[in-house]
Amino acid sequence: MRKIAVFCGSSDGTSEEYKEAARRLGQELARRNIGLVYGGASVGVMGAVADAVLENGGHVTGIMPRFLEEREISHKSLTELIVVESMHERKAKMAELADGFIMLPGGPGTLEEFFEIFTWAQLGLHQKPFGFLNVNRYYDPLLTLFNHMVKEGFLQEKYRGMAISTEDIGELLQLFHTYEPPAIKTYITRQQT
Repeated sequence: MRKIAVFCGSSDGTSEEYKEAARRLGQELARRNIGLVYGGASVGVMGAVADAVLENGGHVTGIMPRFLEEREISHKSLTELIVVESMHERKAKMAELADGFIMLPGGPGTLEEFFEIFTWAQLGLHQKPFGFLNVNRYYDPLLTLFNHMVKEGFLQEKYRGMAISTEDIGELLQLFHTYEPPAIKTYITRQQT
């Protein structure tokens, strides 16, 4: 993997562990010579992961919509800052540049980015690995919801398995390395089988 996109909060969260995990992830990406692609902010969990990659000699590409860049929240020390016109362009550019996607703790924006990547994977629009660095079991309620979706017939088990989750950075990156996507989703109804 050459580049991994990290989706995460522009807030710090209530536990210092969120930013500490972001720093450890950034250090490991730099150590493995994997570039970071992220939202371009200097604040919160986002700023922590970018700072750690940069402090350890890694490459960081930030993608920021113009309206946020004008609010002066963009990171000023990035290897590269790409300014786009909209949130939609930001996500598309991140998806284009990244070879995989990691979710750290974040809010609705982080989930929105994740769900688009998840949906695109089900539809076969990409075959890149994605998953959660489940710091302090932050994403357990969401993972429980995925299991409920499978039980209720709204998510096939093979697609549920695409959303990798672990609390260990090394394990997550290893699972990314060995990831094999399932077959592309089809829409055969029960009556057709």
